[in-house]
Amino acid sequence: MSKPVVLLYEPIHPKALEVLKGEAEVRMAPSLEEAALLEQVADVDGIIIRANGKVSRRLMQAAPRLKVVARHGVGVEAIDRQAAAELGITVVNTPSANDESVAEQCVAFMIVLAKRILESDRAIRAGDWEARYRLIGVEVQGKTLGLVGFGKIGQRVAAICHHGLGMPVLYHDVVAYPDAENALQARRVSLEELLRVSDFVSLHLPLVPATRGLIDEAALRRMKPTAFLINTARGPVIDQAALVQALQDKRIAGAGLDVYDPEPLPPDSPLLRLENVVLSPHMAAHTDEALLRMAMVVTDVLAVIEGRSPESPVAPPA
Repeated sequence: MSKPVVLLYEPIHPKALEVLKGEAEVRMAPSLEEAALLEQVADVDGIIIRANGKVSRRLMQAAPRLKVVARHGVGVEAIDRQAAAELGITVVNTPSANDESVAEQCVAFMIVLAKRILESDRAIRAGDWEARYRLIGVEVQGKTLGLVGFGKIGQRVAAICHHGLGMPVLYHDVVAYPDAENALQARRVSLEELLRVSDFVSLHLPLVPATRGLIDEAALRRMKPTAFLINTARGPVIDQAALVQALQDKRIAGAGLDVYDPEPLPPDSPLLRLENVVLSPHMAAHTDEALLRMAMVVTDVLAVIEGRSPESPVAPPA
């Protein structure tokens, strides 16, 4: 009996790949353009995607054997879940695999920005020792942390900052988390209040119609001029043009960004020319530990193909 075929959009952790190869024929996508993908899916039983590429209705319809589409990570906006539901295709993801890594990246952004570490690094490499008198940072300890979105990653950031740095925690979310509030002495507030009083504003939101462009010019104007904005969630939750203007005008102190709109970040983006920004290429989850946990979505892929229930199915859209 021939092995099932699983199409990978991008490489995955070698240990998970070994597991997958033990049970399936693994095929690497030659390109993430739909035309190229359409040529690959006629005999495919499963698809695994990472941060790039899409799984459209058209692609699913061209794959009569397709049983499962897996997201190596959390966000499933690149998968047409409605089409998957109609076609009887299961969607799975790895909902908690990258929580710790993303939370740590968020805190790292906060410290690097507050201490002006990258600016200092650039200065000393340029022979500017006198920058030590000019690049004055601030302490993070005791500053107010505002979390927009208070799911697992937001709560982990809160725990690190509250217990490790003595930071008061505010959060804004459509859902209340009374247990976390008690454990972290966190307070649920309106978005307006959070923006107005927080020294660090960190975004932990899914990309849905209600969150697209949530941090717009008006929101940025509510922030303190000494405040920093951190985004490790999804690029389009920020109006990027408005953010650039706010940074250029020094209406906020700086930003730490791991995600953008669009991605990849264009080489002519004005963000690349700003000194008060710390950037990373959508890699907050890219630690060896998190990459392995995410790549083990292969176990759910194999389960569905073999007719078993997956551990982390994604519900169809309402």
